[in-house]
Amino acid sequence: MERKMLNIKLKDRIPTIEIRKKTQVIDIVQYIQRQKWRWAGHIAREKDNRWTKRCTEWQPRSGRRDRRRPEARWMDDIRRAAGPQWQRKAQDRRKWKTSAEGYILQWTDKAFK
Repeated sequence: MERKMLNIKLKDRIPTIEIRKKTQVIDIVQYIQRQKWRWAGHIAREKDNRWTKRCTEWQPRSGRRDRRRPEARWMDDIRRAAGPQWQRKAQDRRKWKTSAEGYILQWTDKAFK
């Protein structure tokens, strides 16, 4: 497979979306978010008490957090996209896989605003 050379210069001001279409390079943000969504579904479907599931559901013993703004946790954006019952929704693989595109596009839109 031979690739064409694109003589694109910075002064051409071509959007990165157009360049990715021409070069067929995957956007790294989309790839990472797709992998995160798949991993979240995998963790939610685990039946036994593995450490990965325990770490995902872990709550601090004190029940309190610092006064400052709380840092975003790993599953906060998944919960925001899929709702508070995301683990129950992830049990159906087909539905979980189809809802991934909305989650990924949400991150793509944020990158270009």
